[in-house]
Amino acid sequence: MLNDLIEKRRNVLGKFRTAILLFAISLMMFVTACSDAEKTLHISSSTPNDLLNSLLHDTRINIRQHDSPLEAVEQAGTGDAVMVLADKYPEEAVELSMDFFRLVQEKKIKAFVEYPSFLPGVKISDPVTSRYERAVVNSSFFRTFPDSLQILSIHGLHYLPVAMGKSHIVAARVAGFDSAVFGVPEKTAPLFFELPGYPVMVATTNMSQFVSGRYAPRQEWVHIWMRILDYLLPGNQIKELKWDPVVCTTYDKGANLPEDYQKQSIKRGINWYFNAKMLAHESYEHRIEKMVASGNERLVWNDTIPVGDGSYGVFECISSQIDEHGNQPIGIIKRGDCISESAMAFACAGTVLDDPRYLEISQNLLNFYLINSSATKNEYGDPKHGAYGLIPWGISNYAWYRASYGDDNARFLLGSLTTSALTDAHQWDEQLMKSLIALSRTTGKNGFRGSRIDLPDFEKNGWQYYYNRDMINIAPHFEAYLWACMLWAYDKTGDPFFLDKTLKAIHITMENYPEGWRWTNGLAQEKARMILPLSWLVRINDTPENREMLLRVVNDLLKLQDDCGAIREELGDLNMGKYPPPQRNEDYGTNEASLIGENGDPVTDLLYTTNFAFLGLNEAYHATHDARIKSALDKLAEFLCRIQVDAKNHKEIDGGWMRAFDYERFEHWGSNADFGWGAWAIESGWTQGWIVTILALREMNTSIWDLTKGSQIQKYYKPLKAHMLYE
Repeated sequence: MLNDLIEKRRNVLGKFRTAILLFAISLMMFVTACSDAEKTLHISSSTPNDLLNSLLHDTRINIRQHDSPLEAVEQAGTGDAVMVLADKYPEEAVELSMDFFRLVQEKKIKAFVEYPSFLPGVKISDPVTSRYERAVVNSSFFRTFPDSLQILSIHGLHYLPVAMGKSHIVAARVAGFDSAVFGVPEKTAPLFFELPGYPVMVATTNMSQFVSGRYAPRQEWVHIWMRILDYLLPGNQIKELKWDPVVCTTYDKGANLPEDYQKQSIKRGINWYFNAKMLAHESYEHRIEKMVASGNERLVWNDTIPVGDGSYGVFECISSQIDEHGNQPIGIIKRGDCISESAMAFACAGTVLDDPRYLEISQNLLNFYLINSSATKNEYGDPKHGAYGLIPWGISNYAWYRASYGDDNARFLLGSLTTSALTDAHQWDEQLMKSLIALSRTTGKNGFRGSRIDLPDFEKNGWQYYYNRDMINIAPHFEAYLWACMLWAYDKTGDPFFLDKTLKAIHITMENYPEGWRWTNGLAQEKARMILPLSWLVRINDTPENREMLLRVVNDLLKLQDDCGAIREELGDLNMGKYPPPQRNEDYGTNEASLIGENGDPVTDLLYTTNFAFLGLNEAYHATHDARIKSALDKLAEFLCRIQVDAKNHKEIDGGWMRAFDYERFEHWGSNADFGWGAWAIESGWTQGWIVTILALREMNTSIWDLTKGSQIQKYYKPLKAHMLYE
């Protein structure tokens, strides 16, 4: 019994000791937590800042804001951290003195400073504005995400040149989509590094305005800042920085779409022309002319720019250049294809949305280019000139005016014919018929025309030289839409003049498919372009052979379609590419180029591929009524409506479709190597015009072929043919 009592007391004492131990451990954890919580991040920033705003949303870290760097470090305690942010970037560097760095050392404070005017022991040169350099991770500081050689965008990059041996991020001219595939070149500029001898991380640029500056990719920047915060305050309780991007998609990848999602997208897509100031206004004409004459083709967007009614045309694009505030300029060139394709979009939107104002704008646009501008006058209006009847590339200056691209002429015709059918306006019919004959008479006997013919070429050779030329140019980018127009013209006139050599060219092209195809920015775009003429060939003659050719190309294109609906970019043999990805770091930004670095990169191109695949698949479905094509088309339409830009504070892009989209990140991202039409460009005709149009045609459950079936353009054919071919 006594032994039992002793055992019970031992158990009680054991439980008591355990309770005391657990209490002690809990107390230590509490004290430690309180100690960590008492660590403060002192931030020197006198104006609103993206990083500061993101941190203030998280109450698990103590934040104190200060008006100056010296005040921040003076009030910081041992174990605290200091961040000095560049409020006046890029105009002014942050004023720092030796006193700041002395206090950092004395107090054993870790610090982050950006765009500093002074660093102890380091010479800082005058600011540099980047032209070709991108930010590249150059160490393992970020613990593999982002990894070394990862490419980042710091838009509107300005940096202070310094001599520094080791840098975690550098500015460098590199080729590649996601990573610097050819390594980091010898010439780089340090952007982010640890200051030798001091517990200070230095950014020679602005890293903290990552939201308003639209830095990308987004998750990489999340991890960059989490790693910096971990360096400054080890063991901080922040799990992940969160912020609302200023530019995003309209719908998330897996979100349910509203029943009228297409109509909403059409409405936002057509409103983009007004918000982006794309419609040229009479009061700006002299200013625009002076800008172009001086070599400046970019107009800084602002809300006071007046918007026209189409009577003075439409501007080409929103350019891909993004400044440090996340803004993009207007590309002010006036080019024929964009004007006609935009007119088509307005006609389609006006029909679907029952808005007569849009229908009026569509007619004004074509009246401007075909009747009132120089596009159909001078050489192009002279029956004795070889360029008679053709449509010049653009009218803003001679460099644009002298060029006649066959594919641009063809898309001008497609846009004009669609506009005419929807508006029941026929004042352009004679000119359009003249253009069809002009294109055919400047196409060689094998049905190939080549990429472009300039006015001096016509003056030297005449049109007969091109008509009799024995050339083969297996490049659907430049040829396919011409063939579509010729098939359309044959359907209206019944004249083999339009058919025979077109059939010859199509068969030569398909006999060499795909290894023998010359591709422009990628092979996928060539396949996308080829679908339209093959669809219309089935309309002309629905034979098993013609269907097989169409379905062969369609099926190969659909192998590139992701489950989300996106069509992945694809490269062919690099030796067959006109504008492949840069093959050396030095080539980045010097020519037109693909958005990807290699096959498999999850990027879709809305300027060269997806937009024309959308057109082609719609025509292919209505030609064949193939359920598989319809399913792919539906998926593509949903995808395009999802990724339409949502950017309430950037009206220049809100409601638009930028060229590049990474469908795995579900973010606007791609290689910006193209020196003319980069990853973030929005083309008023090629991209916006066609996407709005095909969404509208889907609402009308029709195709361009069916919509234009009743055209009376052929009444001008016989007299024009006699005049242009035999006189």
